[in-house]
Amino acid sequence: MILLEDFILRALAAGLGVALVAGPLGCFVVWRRMAYFGDTVAHSALTGVGLGLLLGADPVIGIMAVGAVLVAFLTILGRRGRHASDTLLGIFSHGTLALGVILLASMETVRVDLMAYLFGDILAVMPADLAWIWGGGLAALAVLLWLWRPLLAATVSPEVAQAEGVPVTAVQVAFMLVIAVVVAVAMKIIGVLLITAMLIIPAATARRFAASPEAMAAIAAGLGAAAVVLGLVGSANWDTPAGPSVVAAAVGLFALSPLVGVLLGRR
Repeated sequence: MILLEDFILRALAAGLGVALVAGPLGCFVVWRRMAYFGDTVAHSALTGVGLGLLLGADPVIGIMAVGAVLVAFLTILGRRGRHASDTLLGIFSHGTLALGVILLASMETVRVDLMAYLFGDILAVMPADLAWIWGGGLAALAVLLWLWRPLLAATVSPEVAQAEGVPVTAVQVAFMLVIAVVVAVAMKIIGVLLITAMLIIPAATARRFAASPEAMAAIAAGLGAAAVVLGLVGSANWDTPAGPSVVAAAVGLFALSPLVGVLLGRR
């Protein structure tokens, strides 16, 4: 049975590892309306891959480094206030995506599967990749748990949080760095063009059913895991691309959520 093949089981383990951290993290992305920032970090990952390969380093290290530089630039330029945040994100998003494609296309000695980086290749996950995914994911989840209360306070009201002694800027920078780490470990699974979907869609679906922030985070993680399972099963049965199938399953769950909400008596 194809679903019990080793590569399917590795893909399932990798997808679940990403879903468990992307769900809670995506809740803050939804609450703080940072979907465009998620896209920008995901697009910058392609530049990180190019730099990593160019310097002979692991692409994941390159992605994290570029993500850290991006966060630093956005923080500094955002404080100066000369440009709106969405303008800066648009410049960095498209600029880093273009630079990444140029870097990868210019490497004649390195063969790069650009489609795998753009749309993911979850079925090609190896045991070493699982170590990166679960290690990086658990580390990111631990940092998010540590930041949970101050980040929640800063999300509800930055002014009140600042008055209560919360280092709002430092908390926000740490949160953005966690997103960069998750993008780095998840890129091989979903790809840079689809990764933001796995941050946003399960969290947006969970919002309908959650009675508290913590409940929404748990539900989002569960919905992300369900999307991984459904997507891989659909990919195996109908021979569709695995990464996009996972995202399509997440969209399907979102589309069904109003009906489920009615059946459960929720608005």
